[in-house]
Amino acid sequence: MEHPILHFLNDAQKAAVTSDAAALLVLAGAGSGKTRVLVHRMAWLIQEDHLSPHSLLAVTFTNKAAQEMKGRIEGLLGRPANTLWIGTFHGLAHRLLRTHARDARLDENFQILDSDDQLRIIKRVMKELGLDEEEWQPKQAQWFINAKKDDGLRPKDIAHNGDLYTATMCTVYQAYEEACAQGGLVDFAELLLRAFELLRDNAHLRVHYQERFQHVLVDEFQDTNAIQYAWIRLIANGRNRITIVGDDDQSIYGWRGAKIENIHKFQQDYSGADTIRLEQNYRSTNTILKAANSVIANNNDRLGKNLWTSGDEGEPISLYTAFNEQEEARYVAARIEDWVNQGNSYNESAILYRSNAQSRVMEEALLQRQIPYRIYGGLRFFERAEVKDTLAYLRLLSNRNNDAAFERVVNTPTRGLGLKSIENIRATAKVQNCSLWDASSHVIEHGLLPARAKNALLGFQTLLKNMDDETEEFELHQKIEFIIEASGLLDMYLKEKGEKGLARKENLQELVTAARNFDVAEVEEEEQELTPVQAFLAHASLEAGDTQAESYQDCVQLMTLHSAKGLEFPLVFIAGVEEKLFPHQMSMEDPDSLAEERRLCYVGITRAMKKLYLTHAEKRRMFGKESYPSLSRFVREIPASLIEEVRITAQVSQPAFSSGLGLGQQADDSHGFQLGQMVEHPRFGIGVILNFEGSGPQTRIHINFESAGPKTLVLAYAKLSAV
Repeated sequence: MEHPILHFLNDAQKAAVTSDAAALLVLAGAGSGKTRVLVHRMAWLIQEDHLSPHSLLAVTFTNKAAQEMKGRIEGLLGRPANTLWIGTFHGLAHRLLRTHARDARLDENFQILDSDDQLRIIKRVMKELGLDEEEWQPKQAQWFINAKKDDGLRPKDIAHNGDLYTATMCTVYQAYEEACAQGGLVDFAELLLRAFELLRDNAHLRVHYQERFQHVLVDEFQDTNAIQYAWIRLIANGRNRITIVGDDDQSIYGWRGAKIENIHKFQQDYSGADTIRLEQNYRSTNTILKAANSVIANNNDRLGKNLWTSGDEGEPISLYTAFNEQEEARYVAARIEDWVNQGNSYNESAILYRSNAQSRVMEEALLQRQIPYRIYGGLRFFERAEVKDTLAYLRLLSNRNNDAAFERVVNTPTRGLGLKSIENIRATAKVQNCSLWDASSHVIEHGLLPARAKNALLGFQTLLKNMDDETEEFELHQKIEFIIEASGLLDMYLKEKGEKGLARKENLQELVTAARNFDVAEVEEEEQELTPVQAFLAHASLEAGDTQAESYQDCVQLMTLHSAKGLEFPLVFIAGVEEKLFPHQMSMEDPDSLAEERRLCYVGITRAMKKLYLTHAEKRRMFGKESYPSLSRFVREIPASLIEEVRITAQVSQPAFSSGLGLGQQADDSHGFQLGQMVEHPRFGIGVILNFEGSGPQTRIHINFESAGPKTLVLAYAKLSAV
């Protein structure tokens, strides 16, 4: 009779649960039941291998996942498992440091800093170092410090080799560390680094935990960064056993420090490690899985697996070609309406997109049809800080007496006005019974501010006057574009590193697009007497004020593809499947970044359970520019037999599959090369194919060479060979 813990598990899952390997890699494909395997493996180790819960260490990436796993283990065992160490990397590191604060050289009552408090301290130490915030952005320093900690580096470990930026950031890092030590403060990145150093530098503790934790289990291993992997290596070091669960095909967080190479490194560091593949999918139809497999197969250096299901073949994937982004959004909204009219619920559907800025037109289309929606893990377009900052400048230009707008931007970007100076302006406004703008003129005129603050305030007033003069004859979108540049907002947000800074820039560009497309004639009749600026500001306020659905309400979920990982929906739309949008233009010339974009596509496709729509526009105005994008290479990597094209009307002259490409083809088959393929050139060396133009011998091939950079070659003369 089969053991109860193994009930309802497939053969691969049973093998993973019962394995007695000293080191085990469970390569778990999307929707293959990895959480189920982890939970059942822990229950098996406790019940059948007679390990105490006290001797298990299980690491997850969210507190919610940790709590869910613990509850399910207790359900399987029929008893509490309170002594089980299960939690996030940060949570477990915190537990270690609290237990061994003295060995970790910490105050026993140390406090944890959140991101805002950390930034506040960085600003303080930079001021003490005499660094100008205009030249040395505190947020940039925060990013530098956290990134170095994630790589396991202290200031003394970082070589600057005469580079002014790196040398300055190291000085800030050192001063920040001293300030934290003095105040008994620990930030999130410090939790991991300090816990690693605690075990590295204290042999007695290291041996104690290696012997105590007889089995270490790690979830989502492909998302670990350098310091997390180093920490795991110290604890699981041959005295005990280790199980890691992950999927190299779902490694999509390289931009925030996750290292896909960790999952490859595991097999080297734990020689003889067993690998078990979970390939049976319990989420999606066979059509959706075939599409996902076809796309991800184009990535090199995979550990390799092929998703399959014993379920239905399912509907074809629908590919919709819209005239522009507005029509794309209207089509998506209409299909969701059809879905609900067939007896389904809104919350069974999700709209996924590569860029946050894409949400704006989707939100408009849903609002027009009164479809409830929620931005998953984010803000609606007009609620985003960078958008609100720009609109505050526009409001103040339109009406100098707008106190809320004045307060928002008088020191954004920072221009040397401290809280005391702003409080002085507030107090003057109250006494004089006037606006903050008029009060600022009063304090300047009567010398009520220190010289530096006075000059900063004068500079702000001059900036506004110059903006007014320069943009007097500008159209609405031109005025907004000028504000973004002249105010310094764009420069300020560009200094934020990684995806966050890029998203802010794209949202600012999308605001320009929104203004360009704004039609005053479509506003309510009583508002038609307003100027275009006033009408647009009213429109933005109403859009922001029309709150999104609460989390408990039946509503459509909108989210970026990055946010969608771990979720599933019966109906999924992936919008904007176009070259330079998805894959993103910032990733197209780097093979590693392009591979991560393809993994992101794989993640997006495998979110769909029953029905998947891919949509793109033949003409798109986005990021402030109009373009005629070609269909994403990722769609062209899906076999034509899995896709049905939806073209409601004849649209712009450019065909959906530009450059003569059809579904399921990479290019003219006669030349034998494919997008993403590694090739060698006699002069330029090794490179990756990024795109094709034309067909036959005169095909122009865009290649990014490792040493020579991007080149465009004519096929007939290129003398390329496959690598």
